[in-house]
Amino acid sequence: MNDRRQELTSYAIGYTLSLALTVAAFAAVRWPSVGARATFGVVLVLGVIQMAVQFRCFLHVSLKRSSRHDLQLILFSTLIIALMVSGTLVILFNLRERMM
Repeated sequence: MNDRRQELTSYAIGYTLSLALTVAAFAAVRWPSVGARATFGVVLVLGVIQMAVQFRCFLHVSLKRSSRHDLQLILFSTLIIALMVSGTLVILFNLRERMM
């Protein structure tokens, strides 16, 4: 029973933090108080923080020895996706230059 309560508490905290970070990102874009580059930086930082909250609260990935394999799998998958996206963008921009 205690594990279930702890898991529900983790989900509630994760939901609250995710909602607050999302609202903060929307507010930073809707009512900008700084320049465009600084707003982009704020949104980028909020996104990285939200990704950490998602990993910790919902996926239960931590830096403990038993969870490192999950973290390595996620990081490797991210690397593969980044390589695919960047390769696609290089090809598209190269084709765009050749078409112009």
